[in-house]
Amino acid sequence: MHIAEGVLSLPVLASCAVLSAGGIALGVRRLDETRMPLAALLGAAFMVASTLHMPVGVGSVHLILNGLAGLLLGWAVFPLFFVALLLQAALFSFGGFTVLGANLLIMAAPALLCHVLLAPLLRGEPSRRRLLLVGAGCGLIGVGGAAVVAALVLNLSGGRLFDHLIGMLVLSHAPVFVVDALISALALNLLWRMLPDMTRELCP
Repeated sequence: MHIAEGVLSLPVLASCAVLSAGGIALGVRRLDETRMPLAALLGAAFMVASTLHMPVGVGSVHLILNGLAGLLLGWAVFPLFFVALLLQAALFSFGGFTVLGANLLIMAAPALLCHVLLAPLLRGEPSRRRLLLVGAGCGLIGVGGAAVVAALVLNLSGGRLFDHLIGMLVLSHAPVFVVDALISALALNLLWRMLPDMTRELCP
């Protein structure tokens, strides 16, 4: 999901940078003391998960766990993922500095969608089954949404030039859908059992 330097067109880069900057500004306002400890934990999980690449064909894939972070943090995922992607670009040359806005949008927009769609399902006293389903939904929406946004920015930059690459992107991440959904489901169930008051407050 890390788009490299020199792939996207200048208008797409500029548009993504503006949208991501707006998301960061909104996210910083919502990153209060309640969310800070969990944000650090989820940021570390995102950083590690998206750093460990597994080879698939001519490319590689990695876990994302963006949906779970989005469910619990909402807009705060924008500054959280920005710091993680910035460190990955600086330390490991994943992605790049000029494509930070695009890569942030790819990761954070689907994460925010998870919060909008799935957080209301956790009101009250959700059953274990609902927790697992919501967690699995985070994995599916997070990874699937990231693939869709990545395909969109590639298409806007190159038209049909990237059709083959977009197809490979979606196909190669099919196993990630399953693993990400499973880990997110188990993690959400565990967090709800260990920190019920905090998770209820984050998902009002």
